[in-house]
Amino acid sequence: MDHAVVHFEIVGDDPEALAQFYTELLGWKIEKMPGFTDYWAIDTGGEGPMGGMMKREAPQQTGLNYVAVEDVEGYAAKAVELGGQMVMGKTEVQGMGWFCVIIDPQGNPFGIWQCMEQQGCCCGCDTE
Repeated sequence: MDHAVVHFEIVGDDPEALAQFYTELLGWKIEKMPGFTDYWAIDTGGEGPMGGMMKREAPQQTGLNYVAVEDVEGYAAKAVELGGQMVMGKTEVQGMGWFCVIIDPQGNPFGIWQCMEQQGCCCGCDTE
């Protein structure tokens, strides 16, 4: 499996205004996701990863990149062993997969993502 960036998230205090900014600047298609509160899907129109946008929940909250892994729990444990800190444990995104959020030893947050095998990969990552 390639451990590529498969999803990104942008946070903002006013997501609607931020969506307009990226739509006008880059031509991205940004739409509110049904069934999710304050979350918008970002279609960049290219071959790169799909993204999401949400309302900032805390002043220090930043955007995140998510990397594909085969086993979200195993990689989270390994990250902690290597000096990282898990700030959000395994969390399910219903019908899509699971993620964890980790801070690396230098203070950089990132996510790891595992697709649900029975659904195939929802984010363009290679599950083989």
